[in-house]
Amino acid sequence: MIYSYKNNSSMLDKILKNFSYSYEEKEIYNIKVKYFIGEYWTSKQRQAHSLHEISYRACFKPQLPNFFIKNFTKENDIVYDPFLGRGTTLIEAILLNRQGIGNDVNPLSKILTEPRINPPTYHEVEARLNKIPFHKNLKADIDISMFYHPKTESEIVSLRNYLLEKENNLDKIDKWIRMVATNRLTGHSKGFFSVYTLPPNQAVSPQRQIEINKKRNQHPEYRNVKELILKKTKALLKDIDIFYNYPKSYLILTNDARNTTQIKSNSIDLIVTSPPFLNVVQYSKDNWLRCWFNGIDIKSVEDKIFITSSLEKWNNFMYNVFKELYRVLKPQGIIAFEVGEVKNGKIKLEEQLIPLAKNIGFSIEGVMINQQNFTKTANIWGIKNNIKGTNSNRILVLSKKG
Repeated sequence: MIYSYKNNSSMLDKILKNFSYSYEEKEIYNIKVKYFIGEYWTSKQRQAHSLHEISYRACFKPQLPNFFIKNFTKENDIVYDPFLGRGTTLIEAILLNRQGIGNDVNPLSKILTEPRINPPTYHEVEARLNKIPFHKNLKADIDISMFYHPKTESEIVSLRNYLLEKENNLDKIDKWIRMVATNRLTGHSKGFFSVYTLPPNQAVSPQRQIEINKKRNQHPEYRNVKELILKKTKALLKDIDIFYNYPKSYLILTNDARNTTQIKSNSIDLIVTSPPFLNVVQYSKDNWLRCWFNGIDIKSVEDKIFITSSLEKWNNFMYNVFKELYRVLKPQGIIAFEVGEVKNGKIKLEEQLIPLAKNIGFSIEGVMINQQNFTKTANIWGIKNNIKGTNSNRILVLSKKG
């Protein structure tokens, strides 16, 4: 979708004209930047498609990509996320009848995303689970007894062995079962395979789980793996009738975001993403149990994922990412970069990215701050949702003028 620009009016001024928001202008490294502060997706709109409901650390709500996809693209346009995570942008793009491309160096990203683009039926999953041999008295090759009842552990190991033996011949039903099981490994309710642990977007260390068990005076109870996979499958497929009506044109890459040669230059209409936030989120450590279940060498993941506490190194990394994004983005294309605060709000990452983007040739359209009802603090330069670490409501909007 092509927008015309007049004078110094940002395209955000035009898109947000029907929204209630406050406006400020701030100078960042001698660059004047417009800030738009409001609530752009209301509480009634927060009920997203059921396929999005899997857990992943540091992911944004589907309403964020939904807003930008609806406002800045038309059907069959190409939407790209260079840091795919759990696949929110890609799945939302396909739900809205766009073509989708996703990229993430973490192989778990593809495992968690692809099955939800081409899902099986509930009855296909049920039939397959009934054919998979679940053995008794199997033990994992690592100690996971602090998470699972012995019978549950045996069922998990049985399923893992089946999936790894078929690794190169998994059909869409097997991939779905693998995705759901990966998502159900640990959590804080009886809908997960494990005893009570931290929220399901991360896995604590075995030693930390032992401490949690002692503190709560708890022991792992038996959880039926097949039943829980079917329960989660039913929930994920709840809205599937809508999804099946849409084409499924997509590509999932596992490249470094700085080098995506499979994507043609000047081919992407919209990029919606969230970059790694320095070393606030330790993706590979959070996912150690998921990596084990899927036979992924966690060391190889750590070697690929960019993690640093150095702002200088992070800026250099993001500069090279921006160069690649500039290459693949169409003239008149848009980038929505969801960024956060680190160091307890002392560093606001959009302020680091703005001069980098400007230097490469992007136009700075502005920063949107989505101030939701639950926000505790209304300071527009440092909204904190009462959570230490990052803020998921700051979106840097860039354009590539043609």
